Amino acid sequence: MAIEGPLRELGIHDVFQLLDLSRKTGMLRVSSELREDEGVVLFDGGRVVQASIRSMAIPTESGAITQKEMERQARLHIESVVFELMSWREGFFSFEERSRDEMPGQSRVTVSTESLLMEGARRIDEWSRIADIVPNLTVVPELAPVEADRDGAMLDLLPHEWQVLTMIDGARDLRAIAAALARDEFEIAKIAYGLATTGVIVLQSARRLTPESERITTSEYLAVAATMSLSTELAAARAAVEQFLRSSPSGPAAPEARDALDALARLQRVLEARANG
Repeated sequence: MAIEGPLRELGIHDVFQLLDLSRKTGMLRVSSELREDEGVVLFDGGRVVQASIRSMAIPTESGAITQKEMERQARLHIESVVFELMSWREGFFSFEERSRDEMPGQSRVTVSTESLLMEGARRIDEWSRIADIVPNLTVVPELAPVEADRDGAMLDLLPHEWQVLTMIDGARDLRAIAAALARDEFEIAKIAYGLATTGVIVLQSARRLTPESERITTSEYLAVAATMSLSTELAAARAAVEQFLRSSPSGPAAPEARDALDALARLQRVLEARANG
């Protein structure tokens, strides 16, 4: 049985809820001419097992990766796709019921549709609070110019904020940074909001950047930052992360802490190279 119609008559949240409550198995296709985009979500017994959007890259694994990490990244991708589709207010949806044998591929990851709906509602509420600064994930973060009255001041950042800072190159948008770090897109948006409101970064529209004469490049910023007391701040941040790893070397947050430690080490090497150059 096919279920289809325009989103203006039956919102995407209602569509997901209907498929969840009726425990449907099949393929949901959502298209938007306005966005020139299309998403596909596969359901198994009302749970989401796969999801993709044409404009959103599918994460690829590089190097050795554990099965647990593969599943974590697959779940993150499903969530990112579903939360993006939940923001669509226009377009057309169609659901085609299929048997399990007709479904493409097999997925080890299944996500509760109810939990996605609850988290989606929470994010919509939380996003409304940061939308003035971070309107969407396509904004491009850039390092803010260093003001004269802040010369010599230390940056008091958390390890995950340093991790995001090391990925800023004036070209990547927030979605690309989240993909590069294999982190949740909404968490990256909230980190960017914090960095922007404290004046560490500025956020530019992906389609309308400021003139080159008004922008400060990453190289220029790092050259100035190298004259500040960042090395002390970085050392303190690294010491805090190392202490955490010593106290909980195999805890659930240990992989993220090691990633943050690597990011801090890379940033310190760059700053030292700038200072010595």
